[in-house]
Amino acid sequence: MKITDAWLTQKPSQQVCAMLTDTGHQAWFVGGCVRNALLGELVADLDLSTDAHPETVMELAKAAGLKVIPTGIEHGTVTVVADDIPFEITTFRRDVATDGRRATVAFADNMTDDARRRDFTMNALYADADGNIADPLGGLPDLQARRIRFIEDPEQRIKEDYLRILRFFRFHAWYGQDGPDPDGLAACAAHVEGLQTLSVERVTSELLKLLSAPNPAPAVASMAATGALGQILPGSTAKTLPVLIHLESQANLAPDPIRRLAALGGTPVENLRLSKEEAKRLALIQSETPLPELAYREGAAIGTDALAVRSAALSQDIDQTLLKQIQHAAQQVFPLKAADLMPALRGPALGQALKEAEAKWIASAFTLTKDDLLG
Repeated sequence: MKITDAWLTQKPSQQVCAMLTDTGHQAWFVGGCVRNALLGELVADLDLSTDAHPETVMELAKAAGLKVIPTGIEHGTVTVVADDIPFEITTFRRDVATDGRRATVAFADNMTDDARRRDFTMNALYADADGNIADPLGGLPDLQARRIRFIEDPEQRIKEDYLRILRFFRFHAWYGQDGPDPDGLAACAAHVEGLQTLSVERVTSELLKLLSAPNPAPAVASMAATGALGQILPGSTAKTLPVLIHLESQANLAPDPIRRLAALGGTPVENLRLSKEEAKRLALIQSETPLPELAYREGAAIGTDALAVRSAALSQDIDQTLLKQIQHAAQQVFPLKAADLMPALRGPALGQALKEAEAKWIASAFTLTKDDLLG
């Protein structure tokens, strides 16, 4: 098996690899770019492994006229930029000590040691500048079977970094086929309490990536079965999610992690680290505001998301009549302005009158005219 993707054969990739190999060092693309290329998936980030130490990589890049950034030099990583494309280059490493959150590493001089410190076998595949695959730990059969399998001992991999529990489910949602690997699932269940040691930011990022998958419902159900979902999102349920995903397909709604998070329930705002915009959307989708009013105030997208989540919770199809009401409501403009009530009313009385008139107009399904409201 060989990679022939354009990103590999084009000048920037070849130039960066030659920068290392022409001086006697190894240059291997690794991780997501190799995995996704072999699966025919989109390649976003270009990561390389090398036996050259970071200081050497920096010297070679400068000598080649390439921009270099010491993004994580203390961990052996530098970023080299060629034709505006960043390449993250990391020296072969091996773990010296781990505590479940971070690792102390030392440089290694071979690919196998470097591969052993990774999480899943499908992420321990390497490719040279010609696209030839190196598979030091036998990950290629797992990749071809779309099987998410921890490298060597699953429990040891998890104890090195408990985030790997969530990554196991996230990777299964994006790349897995059939059921989760039984040994990996058992190891996740055995160490699920380790999730409590992780930063809220890391947990949130991983969960939102998982929920962005085309159909994360089976993976989330497995999370719930192991106790992982309850650990990171107390009070949540996985039961509504498959119904929501079915309704998304019916309504041509693109995958959206916040909509899906709303369907899980629990208390995401308290237990996750969402942005202000994400927290606001979540609160609106989960609100009990009548849907036409919600759409009028916040737009058709929010109204439709809330309709989908409410329908999923009741295991009902989307009410097409209500959907049309949402779309209609989002286009409405309140016919009264403050000037219409002045000078008879001013100050707080004016504001209260406008508020009452708007509520009356909304209750009429937006049918009352300006004259009706002033009469």
